[in-house]
Amino acid sequence: MTQENNKQNKTQIKIADNLPGAEYANAMQINHNRDEFQMMFISIMGLSGKVAGKIISNPGHFKRMIKAMQDNLDKYEKQFGEIKVADAPVGKEIGFKG
Repeated sequence: MTQENNKQNKTQIKIADNLPGAEYANAMQINHNRDEFQMMFISIMGLSGKVAGKIISNPGHFKRMIKAMQDNLDKYEKQFGEIKVADAPVGKEIGFKG
């Protein structure tokens, strides 16, 4: 395959102009039904928090994302050492007010 053909086969990804910078999340809530997984990334500070992002995906893509995250985690730990799992909040229930 020539370099020109290779360029044509690459997926072009554009970041939306209205998408602000990265959001910090230190918690996550996952729900699912037969057709999709819903992931809400949450930023908790003190006694309050906010949803920093929400992703909805189908089961096949969700599984592929988990494999990609595990691969990246393995590479990170190989380079920088084992990561300890962060402690969960003790005695605090995280919920949403409707």
